[in-house]
Amino acid sequence: MSAVKTALAVARSPAGSRDSQPDWPAAGSLATAAERASFGKAARGLVPREGHAALELAFDRPDPVELLEMQARTRLPELVPVRYGRMLVSPSAYFRGTSLPMASDLAATPATGFTVQACGDAHLGNFGVFAAPDGRLVFDINDFDETLPGPWEWDVEIAGRENGFDLKQRRKVVLAAVSRYREAMLAFARMTPLDVRYARLDLSEIHKELKSAANGKLRKAVGQGMISARTRDSLQALGKLTAVVDGRRQIVADPPLIVPVGDLAAAEDAADGARWCEPAIGDLLGACRRAQREDSADLLARYELGSLARKVVGVSSVGTPCWIVLMLDSNDSDPLFLQVKEAEPSVLSEFAGPSQYDNQAQRVVVGQRFIQAAPDIFLGWMRAAAGTDGRRHDYYVRQLRDWKLSADLAGLSPGRLRRFAGCCAWTLARAHARTGDRFAMAGYLGTSVVFDEAIADFAASYANQNERDYAELSRAAKSGRITARKGL
Repeated sequence: MSAVKTALAVARSPAGSRDSQPDWPAAGSLATAAERASFGKAARGLVPREGHAALELAFDRPDPVELLEMQARTRLPELVPVRYGRMLVSPSAYFRGTSLPMASDLAATPATGFTVQACGDAHLGNFGVFAAPDGRLVFDINDFDETLPGPWEWDVEIAGRENGFDLKQRRKVVLAAVSRYREAMLAFARMTPLDVRYARLDLSEIHKELKSAANGKLRKAVGQGMISARTRDSLQALGKLTAVVDGRRQIVADPPLIVPVGDLAAAEDAADGARWCEPAIGDLLGACRRAQREDSADLLARYELGSLARKVVGVSSVGTPCWIVLMLDSNDSDPLFLQVKEAEPSVLSEFAGPSQYDNQAQRVVVGQRFIQAAPDIFLGWMRAAAGTDGRRHDYYVRQLRDWKLSADLAGLSPGRLRRFAGCCAWTLARAHARTGDRFAMAGYLGTSVVFDEAIADFAASYANQNERDYAELSRAAKSGRITARKGL
């Protein structure tokens, strides 16, 4: 890979800070689109596209269960069994929680050396519909905990088995996704930088795209999704997550998934609760407000702190400290829910190099702003002082309910999943085109299906490996090596 990087030398890290950015390029110093596409095509000689088909695991491959146990050392210990329980629901659920084992496996796969702002966890469950700052519903990636500059191939080489599809159906889904990615990259290579920057897939465009589909049920489902998505806002969350207690609106407990900070302070983990008393979170939000743009900071200042609770989210993130904050206006009529989540080093950092940012939450936020078409207006980062555990804690903030609609992958037919995967692939290609050398990547991919077929082969092999790893985690739970709490 290093030889390719040296020979081509066409891609800069997409996440450079202002201080590290070079001066304006001298006139005539930028390689032309044709030259960069030629570099990409030349990379086929060093990294054949067919080479992406093979899954060659090292004989000393790390034990996936051991990697998960290593991650658990920095998680809240009482929530680690919940994480294992969620992963043991099915092989696909297990796959959603294995960003570190998969990163370890992908590090040994062929790479051209073209760097992008990688998502790091670009499985289909991390795509969906959310509200852009202008109120439009857009389709995009919405999980950036692992984002880091890295090889574009790592985001593409994601596989998993869904819905009990047979081998032929699964291959069609993968081929549809990779083909859409390749065709989108070719299209982005013909666009101007500004056109790529502003490209986004909003829900109305998805509805229009599927309008001509033969499956009428799919069209109806998308239409209903447009309606239901607009109802998922802070007012809905207010009725679901809170109740009026002694004349004051509070987040209600649903342990261990939702635990108000007062309950934490009274429980065995009182130290954790004390560190997160309301004055402390107020200070933290103040730091967040100071780090935001003036318009967003002014808007946030129009709300006061109502209630605070720890919340369990996702699969891979379970055990990472995550808080939901209820903010209320002066009339208690316009609630704002914020999510404050700790950021740890990306699972990619051991294989792609550490982040240039000392603050891991800044890494997440900067990466999200590079990748997403319309980031949340309250997106920000801060660092908490060392707590009772002696460690500094980096947190990022965003709205809790900007995520509006995600797909029920288990309920999709093969045809619907192919179309959904195609939308995900287009979105991923846009993220890579924005942050990497779209001309070189398009030149490498080309117009044939060689790369598509190779990734389909890889996906089939890795899906089999994923099932073996899932079985290993199941055996670890049955033997008592790990403790799993299911049904949460």
